[in-house]
Amino acid sequence: MNTPEYKVEDFFYSGNLVRGEPDYRLVGNFVRAAEAFANITYQSVYIIDYFRKNFLYVSPNPLFLCGMTAEAVKDVGYQFYLDHVPDKEIEMLLELNRAGFYFINEIPLAEKLNYTISYDFHILNGHEKILINHKLTALACQSDGAVWLGMSVVSLSPHSDPGHITMHCRGKSEHWEYDLTNHIWAKYSTPALNETEKKIITLSVQGLTINAIAEKIHLAVDSVKTARRRLYEKLGVNNITKAIAYATSYKLV
Repeated sequence: MNTPEYKVEDFFYSGNLVRGEPDYRLVGNFVRAAEAFANITYQSVYIIDYFRKNFLYVSPNPLFLCGMTAEAVKDVGYQFYLDHVPDKEIEMLLELNRAGFYFINEIPLAEKLNYTISYDFHILNGHEKILINHKLTALACQSDGAVWLGMSVVSLSPHSDPGHITMHCRGKSEHWEYDLTNHIWAKYSTPALNETEKKIITLSVQGLTINAIAEKIHLAVDSVKTARRRLYEKLGVNNITKAIAYATSYKLV
């Protein structure tokens, strides 16, 4: 079977057509904000320009640049993905791009900036294959609702395989998950954590052991172990690292 010939243009969904040149005098403020954020995080930060179909900004955080400089990645734009993502996962990226814009196009303009899509895929750095998580949100929209600028934050994925496509809205106790088999979005309630579960997450982030957590929150060690087990069941995970990633991604703490 022949490998599909993907093009940079494939990443730009026709249903998000930016009509008329936007006011580029505004971009300086967006770039300065992204630079400030990049200065205080290990994560990589990108600003995507859907009118010019390239990257407006790429942070110099080196972990996800595959040995390239930020300027070089900015210059090559979406060719970076064609060069550094496995073909099968490029298919996934193109599908979730269409599905994500189809979803966001149904959202009123006043609410679009509240939504974030999250997904995992591999990048290839030489012989090394790294699973990363992308979180992408609209940064600026046109008056007709088309997304002009998007901001993406990239980190190591807590999962072991690509996919995990979810849509979140700030302030809502629900989220949506995209099914790559049936090609549909499904809505789910986002679980709420009780105070003990929040403390277990917070103190685990600080590096405390089960015994130290029990002492800190004045519970028996067995009680903390039981609470942690119930936390895993509630979040659908099997270890504290994944529980922390889930809780922070869904803003549960």
